[in-house]
Amino acid sequence: MFDIGFTEILLIGVVALVVLGPEKLPIAVRTLGMWIGKAKRTIGGIQSEISEELRLDELKRTVSVAKEQLNSELDEMKTPFVDESANTKKEAVEQAISSSVESKVSPVNIATDQSKNPSQ
Repeated sequence: MFDIGFTEILLIGVVALVVLGPEKLPIAVRTLGMWIGKAKRTIGGIQSEISEELRLDELKRTVSVAKEQLNSELDEMKTPFVDESANTKKEAVEQAISSSVESKVSPVNIATDQSKNPSQ
């Protein structure tokens, strides 16, 4: 970030000692340290919140992709059953119709058979 070497820090310390004096320098350094600590904590909190939001956004995208994939797989799994159930229903209706037609035809056949063979 900043390229400050040991000599620059030493020079700033000497200037601060001359300007503030030996009585106020420790208080000024302590205050400066608290401000730097607060700034670091604030920046760290912001960074952690941003990383948490990015993680949540990534999770949401992952969940939506997985949900779409599961829905497509579920639709693929439903398709044969829907087709089979439709075919089964068709076959059941056709069997019911054919059995009702056969039952209507059967008494007629029986009556005509009895009229041909009265001995039975």
